[in-house]
Amino acid sequence: MAISMTEAAAQHVRRSLDGRGKGDGIRLGVRTTGCSGLAYVLEFVDEAAGEDLVFESFGVKVIIDPKS
Repeated sequence: MAISMTEAAAQHVRRSLDGRGKGDGIRLGVRTTGCSGLAYVLEFVDEAAGEDLVFESFGVKVIIDPKS
């Protein structure tokens, strides 16, 4: 399975990373929380961990931890 994004989405993420002045990509994940049990997470990543899965789309990395 592969994760991808549109070119417009990649440009938006790239502008956001450039605005921060740092960042390796964005993390997409699922976390346990509250009553429903799960929540989606989307956050900037400064450095991917060794066990992370990394997909690249239009020059932007989408990073996912193995559990998600």
